[in-house]
Amino acid sequence: MGKILVIDDDAAHRRVIKLALTRASHETIEAKDGLEGLNSFKHEQPALVICDIVMPEKEGIATIVEIRAVAPDVPIIAISGGGLNIGLHYLDLARKLGANAILAKPFRPAELVELVDRLLAGEA
Repeated sequence: MGKILVIDDDAAHRRVIKLALTRASHETIEAKDGLEGLNSFKHEQPALVICDIVMPEKEGIATIVEIRAVAPDVPIIAISGGGLNIGLHYLDLARKLGANAILAKPFRPAELVELVDRLLAGEA
């Protein structure tokens, strides 16, 4: 399947996402913030990016904008918890600025895998 870059400052969330994607035969690369994520994106050239919004160092909106500028066709899923109203506001902004899809935390791993598979197949 595809190589997927997971950018999230929460190690537990990264582990859950990695486990779900690995079980679905995807290879994952992890980054703990936007700076590390951009570096990994340039070196690994993933087929898809999953990016948290609220992170230290470099937050997700700026990370998504920078990825979109150099890779207009790579699917990006924005994820956020950040409180219901705040998280949804950030996710709406992420969609407007380049994310192909959004998911509010908490989400079911199966929901994420289904979305990843659809995006990689060009169906979203």
